[in-house]
Amino acid sequence: MRTLSLFWRELPREGRFLISTVIFSSLGTGLVLPFMVVYLHEVRGIALETVGLLLAMQAVIGIVVVPPVGALIDRIGPRRVYVSSMVSLIIGDVLISQTTTVPAAIVAFVFLGYGFGVIWPASGAMIGNLIPSEQRQRYFGFNFTLLNLGIGIGGIVGGTFVDVQRAETFVAIYLLDALSYVPALIILLWFLRHVGGPAPVHADADDSVKPSYIAMLRDTNLQALLILVAVAAIVSYPQLNAGLPAFAREIGKISTQGLGYAFAANTLVIVLLQIVVLQRIEGRRRTRVAVVMAATWALSWALLGATALVPGTIAATVLLASAAGVFGLGETMLQPTTSAMLNDLAPDHLRGRYNALGSLMFSGAFVVGPIVASILIGASLGGVYIAFLLGGCAILAVIALWVERRIPASVNGQRLELEPND
Repeated sequence: MRTLSLFWRELPREGRFLISTVIFSSLGTGLVLPFMVVYLHEVRGIALETVGLLLAMQAVIGIVVVPPVGALIDRIGPRRVYVSSMVSLIIGDVLISQTTTVPAAIVAFVFLGYGFGVIWPASGAMIGNLIPSEQRQRYFGFNFTLLNLGIGIGGIVGGTFVDVQRAETFVAIYLLDALSYVPALIILLWFLRHVGGPAPVHADADDSVKPSYIAMLRDTNLQALLILVAVAAIVSYPQLNAGLPAFAREIGKISTQGLGYAFAANTLVIVLLQIVVLQRIEGRRRTRVAVVMAATWALSWALLGATALVPGTIAATVLLASAAGVFGLGETMLQPTTSAMLNDLAPDHLRGRYNALGSLMFSGAFVVGPIVASILIGASLGGVYIAFLLGGCAILAVIALWVERRIPASVNGQRLELEPND
């Protein structure tokens, strides 16, 4: 099996620079990721339901901007769009650090919504254009490992540093998050300035595939894959970022330090197991991996629900960390499957639009997820919330098996069986 060092040596030079962009920015993301709900609700005094709506508004902005941005990526290339997302995130972080009112938070979330809505299709298109097909599954996996390593370290530092009685500690971490995007900007603006332009239309490209979302969505393979991504999105990151902290604080009565430990456990599992998982899933049907992922997430949400049985105790903190860790195991299967399938299906000259549609599924989930979590948890309906997540995981497993019968075997990863093991 391929080792990390071999993978690094085989990467093209531009791929090494590209994967380096995540290292610094992920540290800043980790500082703030577990604490947005805590910051706005407990420090700035914004009602929990309003916080859920603000997070949903951020996702709505992503939904609005992603389709035209996907077309823009195909027209001018992903690098420039990637740069614009980071500039927007810097502005959003600075504004949110100074937020004391709902109107001010709305302005900050406009910038954050654009930044987060655009960064995923732009980076995904960069990866698809720069990384050879046979390396993409591993690249997405290692990229995700570095991302989570930075987030985990940042989460530990943030959980130790922030104090809900001292607003200035939260101001500091958001400013540091803004600063963390600067090294990635330098890499994109200087070291990668000669790549990341629009991909040429190959002479053998299918003439029936026009640069139009309407035409693309007539492809039944793409339809099936987007349904899978959408359901996976609903039961994953929106719940980890918004639902889990809200449930832990409101129902599990767990401290901010406990939240930090939980996100650290999540990252530790990803960092330790991502390479092992990549080795185990290489050559296997990606849809079958998605079924295992769904079962893993179901166990994670069951552990989160168990914190309600022992609120405010060390046991609740341990259960929360276990839930986040198990969720992390499921995460190690997400990027190497869904992102790799989407980019293997996409023609080079339409990669921006394909990645935009994938990002759109997650943006939609970030609308539904925070609203459902804040309403149910705010109404003390934690059991209903956990049942919603468990049901979603079951549906995800069924859809994965349905998708398996529809997409090409090469997109499902089966061509990897022909590669020699190292």
